[in-house]
Amino acid sequence: MIRKTLRFFIKCAIWFFALSIVWVLLYRWLPVPYTPLMAIRYFESDKNYENKHDWVALDAISKELQLAVICSEDQNFVNHHGFDFNAIEKAYKNNKKGNRLKGGSTISQQTAKNIFLWPGRSWFRKGLETYFTFLIELLWPKERILEVYLNSIEMGNGVFGAEAAAQYWFHKKAKNLNRYEAASLAVILPNPRKYTATPRSNYLENRKQWVIQQMRYYGTFTLKPKTHDGTGN
Repeated sequence: MIRKTLRFFIKCAIWFFALSIVWVLLYRWLPVPYTPLMAIRYFESDKNYENKHDWVALDAISKELQLAVICSEDQNFVNHHGFDFNAIEKAYKNNKKGNRLKGGSTISQQTAKNIFLWPGRSWFRKGLETYFTFLIELLWPKERILEVYLNSIEMGNGVFGAEAAAQYWFHKKAKNLNRYEAASLAVILPNPRKYTATPRSNYLENRKQWVIQQMRYYGTFTLKPKTHDGTGN
């Protein structure tokens, strides 16, 4: 009985690893049509709720928005391999002091969670997030991770992805967003169902100015790892 049970779990593990790798490989090239969070939001809401989501290629998304989310969410994105341990340590120390909870999740981790998993703070879900983050960093280039992230992230109540957000908040295509509009979208990401890109509260306006300042400091935008001189060459 024990051997049969053990064989069953081993087979399940093998199938899980095989299917998850195929799943991740498919999404390296195919658009992600729907995510678990979209389904959750749909079933949480009333009958008039509608998901707004339009997939576009990365080059159809403003470079300003690409840079804004990196400066806002994960400034070490081009250099790390999925996990920013300095950010994780800072978040842990901050939370241990009893301050407002902060996450240390990278764009890669957020992408893994958004595409393959569900929201939550359990150790089981966090373990799966770590596994899928490792896979996408191994099998996808940084450009693809950012493309999937920007097409799937929640940017308003029922609004998913850069194109839908640009249309919803500013009535224009994502490729036409300017720096100030891009920063306005980036600052709502921590709580997109509470915060609004326009009009903004004083808190969000101050946060937007901070993001714009970080965008100026960042230098030449590239998705290549930065060298010691701060360039991607």
